[in-house]
Amino acid sequence: VQLQASGGGLVQPGGSLRLSCASSGFTVDDYAIAWFRQAPGKEREGVACTTSSRGSTYYADSVKGRFTISRDNAIATVYLQMNSLKPEDTAVYYCAIRFGNWGTLLESEYDHWGQGTLVTVSS
Repeated sequence: VQLQASGGGLVQPGGSLRLSCASSGFTVDDYAIAWFRQAPGKEREGVACTTSSRGSTYYADSVKGRFTISRDNAIATVYLQMNSLKPEDTAVYYCAIRFGNWGTLLESEYDHWGQGTLVTVSS
């Protein structure tokens, strides 16, 4: 299983970025892909999750209304659209996958992880 995260960068407060997570190396139909982030000096936290079969989505309270997770099953890619970015959104963002038909933002439930992409929100 491989996950490739991309799309990070430097953006001003109030700006937007879209992260991509391209997945490969598996044929399971039921899975969930989530985005996590880890800010300097803080623990990694779940941000958003989507499930492949049911299309369910889950968000951390801190990003609800600002971030949107979506997926393109045809190309096995999950996106994280981040709007109204704040300095506190600065972190390394990781995507991760778990096999099964339910989603969660619990880090320990995820089996495979991508390499991370840095998002910096600063003026």
